[in-house]
Parts: sequence; structure tokens; C-alpha cells
Amino acid sequence: MKILLTQDVKGQGKKGQIINVSDGYANNFLLKRGLGVVATADKINSAEIHNKAVEKQKAAERQQAQEDANRLKGQTVRIVAATGSQGKMYGSITNKEIAEELTKMGYTVDKRQVVLKDPIRATGNYTATVKLYAEISTTINIIVE
Repeated sequence: MKILLTQDVKGQGKKGQIINVSDGYANNFLLKRGLGVVATADKINSAEIHNKAVEKQKAAERQQAQEDANRLKGQTVRIVAATGSQGKMYGSITNKEIAEELTKMGYTVDKRQVVLKDPIRATGNYTATVKLYAEISTTINIIVE
């Protein structure tokens, strides 16, 4: 029996795929739990249209991420940190603070997209990676004063 999956099923397939399974498995497991529907011609056609729309949207998001990566490449972020009398910083500079500075500069970057090897605990020059999309990332320079 051909089934159009409405949710991801471990070991069978992902949402939107058409799989061929035995009648018993389809009736007693997939259909009963709402994990799939019987693949009629109408449902197959609508699933293909939906998949094409999703692919087109992903391609647009990827293109936008590539453009953002090109604009961000090599940008310098200046952060002024509170230091003590001997030049030692209070606390550390985290990815959240870097993302906030990039937002002030006009870029839309979430704190989860900024990747630091370690939190910055001293003044100086550093680099960080900004992951904008799967397999699309760029590096930025950070100056802590």
C-alpha cells in the first residue's frame, strides 16, 4: 500500500515522502496514529506542489544567507568592556553581546549564530564565526577595548 507520510517516521521516511508498506503496517500503525494517509493521485499531486514550494523557499533563504555572509565578511565589531585598575576585565564577552553589536550595525544576527571558541576574557583582537545557514558561514573581527 502506498502511504504519504504526514510526519517523520523513524526507519521509514520523512514528512511528505511516499512510501510503499504492507497493508497491515499501514492500517494498524501509520493510519491509526495519523502518521500518514493513503496516497491518492490528488494527495500525491498536492504533496509535490508543496515540496516544490518548500524547495523554492529554501533556495531563496540560502541565497539571502549568502548575500548576508558576503556583506558580513571581514566586518570589525568594537566592544568596550569594563576593566579593573590592572586591565583585567570584569566578566567576559559572549556571543550575545557580539550579536547585539551586529544588530546595532544593521545586521540581523541571532546569538545562536555567533560561534566563539571560548568566551573572551581579556582585551585584544579576536575572531568569531557567524553561521548564517547550513554550510554558509563567515568570520568577523572583534576588538575588545
